[in-house]
Amino acid sequence: MSSTRRFRPCHLFRINPVNLDTLTETYNLNFYFQYMLRWPEFQQVVTAPDATIMAYVIGKTEGEGNLWHGHVSAVTVAPEYRRLGLASKLMTFTETLSQDTYNAFFVDLFVRKSNSLAIAMYKQMGYIVYRTILNYYGGSEDAYDMRKALTRDQEKKSMIPLAHPVKAHDFLISM
Repeated sequence: MSSTRRFRPCHLFRINPVNLDTLTETYNLNFYFQYMLRWPEFQQVVTAPDATIMAYVIGKTEGEGNLWHGHVSAVTVAPEYRRLGLASKLMTFTETLSQDTYNAFFVDLFVRKSNSLAIAMYKQMGYIVYRTILNYYGGSEDAYDMRKALTRDQEKKSMIPLAHPVKAHDFLISM
């Protein structure tokens, strides 16, 4: 049995076991605080009955016009709690919030090109590889920008993949 609730500052000192994975990005405290203050409803944590943090998601909304979307900045599950559907549950939460509360066109996320298990899960959930971002992770590993259209994007224009990769430097400057 698990419990899902809003990710709060007190949880920051208990997420290290979840973040001790080479495929999980760990951010500085200011990053987490910024998300908690600006988009508190997108931050969720899943805890075990003993209050151990099993998983969390950090997200936001961004963009303009038909690029208005929900963005998953991090979704991660502690190794001992994987294969329980927690990541899918948190992704569904983010999709529903993006669609029903923020009327977003799509949800996107970035994932390491080498993270085949996560990519397979996202594809099973209806995400497609929209584009490749070269050298996104630490200047040495490419990322996939994956997207899933929501109800507002009836023609699924947000899911038409780009034919060419984008350089991380160019991508980050345009953000």
